This record gives sequence, C-alpha cells and structure tokens, in this order.
Amino acid sequence: MSAERHPEKRVAFEPPVDPTTADPAMRRPASIVTGSVLVLLRAAAGALWAASVAFSLPPWLRAFAGAASGNADEPLDLSVSDLGVGTAVFLGVLGVVCAVQVVLGIRIFFGGNLARVLVMVISVGSISASFVGWWTYGQQITVNTTLITLSLDILVLLALSSRDAAAYARRPGRRPRRRRDRRRRGADAAEAV
Repeated sequence: MSAERHPEKRVAFEPPVDPTTADPAMRRPASIVTGSVLVLLRAAAGALWAASVAFSLPPWLRAFAGAASGNADEPLDLSVSDLGVGTAVFLGVLGVVCAVQVVLGIRIFFGGNLARVLVMVISVGSISASFVGWWTYGQQITVNTTLITLSLDILVLLALSSRDAAAYARRPGRRPRRRRDRRRRGADAAEAV
C-alpha cells in the first residue's frame, strides 16, 4: 500500500462550512434568488387557488389553480360554502398565509437565515405530508394532483440548502442595528461637537 496522497481527491465527508469565513460583502448567490422566487411563486399559486374557490373563475383558470395548489381533482364547482366557512374568513386566512409566504420570500432574498430555515422546515413538512398521503391513503402523485407542489418544495429545499445560500444567509457583519447602538452613536456624535 502506498503512502502517497492524492491532493485532487476529496474526503468522503466534509465539515460544515464555517459561516465566519464568508465575506460580508458577498454577492447574492443564484440559489438565494431561485429559492426566494420559488417561495413567491408558491404564494401566487395559493392566492390563485383561493380566488378560484372564493369567486367564480373561468374553468381553465380554475383547473390551473387546482394544479398549482396540488388539488386538480377537485370539482370545478367547489365554493367557499362547501368548505363550511364564510368567504371573508376563508380569504382572510389564506391572505395571511400568502402574506407570510411573501414576507419569507423577501426576507430570503435579502439574506434572512431564520426565514430560509423556516421555509426549508415548511417544505420538509409539505413533502412529508405528500409521502404520508401516498403511503397511508393511497393518494396518487400526478401532474394533476400534488406533483407540482411537491416539485416546488424539493426545488426550494435544493436551492436554500446549498452552501452558497447558507454562507450568504449567515455571513457576519450584517447584523441589524439596534436602538442602543444608534443612541450610542448619537451620544458620541454629540460629544464630538
């Protein structure tokens, strides 16, 4: 056996990237942009589905909304009264959900690590729910049912779990300013005068 080492070979495991080695002036990686766009697309698909249930939309748009939400097998005459809630309550709850997704997508775009991790946890939950539905209840995963949302969740996980995305979200030197720091700077400026 040779004691010679091959520098071009990589080890079977790699240690986690140290977030302190990332440059604070790092450019926004494509994985962050892709992940935030996918989260915003999920919010738009949810809003379209909510509108298709709450209001009478054309059949082609209702079919598109059903496919985007993962429920294309729903009848075209589904309405809010079928769900047993009022229109205002239904639109209010789904409006809050869509607004939270939009806020998370924007926070991810600007490098929020908590938003990135939260979206990844939600995606894992959605993927797990699709698996449980398939395994336990025999629900089919097709283009007309949950394949679109499942693929979006997988793409979100792939984009936001990359090393570049993690390094960008955890880069040092970009902490938000706190009131105490602003007051201290104001006091220092007043003393300098």
